Amino acid sequence: MHFTKSFVAAAAAAGVNAQQFTWTGTNQAGGEFGETVFPGQLGKHYIWPTPESVDTLAATGMNTFRVGTRMERLVPDDISGPINETYFDGLKSIVDHITGEGHYAVIDPHNYGRYYGNIINDVDGFSAWWTKIASRFASNERVIFDTNNEYHDMDNSLVHDLNQAAIDAIRAAGATSQWIWVEGNAWSGAWSWVSSGNGQSMLDLSDPQDKIVYEMHQYLDSDSSGTHTECVSATIGVERLQEATEWLRQNGKIGILGETAGANNDVCKQAVVNELDFLLDNSDVWKGWLWWAAGPWWGDYMFSMEPPTGVAYQNMLSEIQPFIGA
Repeated sequence: MHFTKSFVAAAAAAGVNAQQFTWTGTNQAGGEFGETVFPGQLGKHYIWPTPESVDTLAATGMNTFRVGTRMERLVPDDISGPINETYFDGLKSIVDHITGEGHYAVIDPHNYGRYYGNIINDVDGFSAWWTKIASRFASNERVIFDTNNEYHDMDNSLVHDLNQAAIDAIRAAGATSQWIWVEGNAWSGAWSWVSSGNGQSMLDLSDPQDKIVYEMHQYLDSDSSGTHTECVSATIGVERLQEATEWLRQNGKIGILGETAGANNDVCKQAVVNELDFLLDNSDVWKGWLWWAAGPWWGDYMFSMEPPTGVAYQNMLSEIQPFIGA
């Protein structure tokens, strides 16, 4: 992994060994936009991340990019149906660019456990969807499969079964070397991982390759939604990660903070730094983190890490730089 001089200097100044993380980077949003219009039109309803943006962020030391997509666009009309080759080609193009540069591309069906707005109860159909997608990337070891973004308001047993079906389908499709990131119910929140029941229902997920990573998300505002500019306190991230950290360690699991962010103010800056420092101190179980989010259509969005004008790119990157790298 290439590190810029500025990264090395910043890390040394902070006394941080960022090489303890496996994955650090950003979400790359856009392919999942226009979620009420299907199949949608490229450039009008949705957009793919640009190679230039990925390359700029990779130059900071980032090595992992979670690419948002929609199940309904990849496989329209019927969850067990054929792939939309045009949309798939757009996804594959950016994934190939990311992985061709030696980075990790996380395929993120940003669907919340829904298909056309309805809870996915068809476990076999979900398996069929994943069989089709995983088979296309089976030979690319730098691809990571994220089973689904932020399941919520579902039976915990169903969330478990969907995750297990995805794992089984991915492996059966010949993708045997890639990591699989599983997400839990209740928006996969770290702060509610145990209280929501995820800690119990997700415990017995199995993978013959033993490459499951528990993906959790954590924001720092009053309701952990990531919709407010105010962070509760400078220590809120640390506080909200405590219970999930112990769950990972006690159960011999590893985790990734797949989404986190804070707005451009002093409290949030310190909260983010403290949160990432906590992850680093517990990197035996936390294998990294991803910022939410980069992408070409964010405009003045408070968390935008899109180069060169994103609010977070301009104001937060220097704060998180010591924790970037793998």
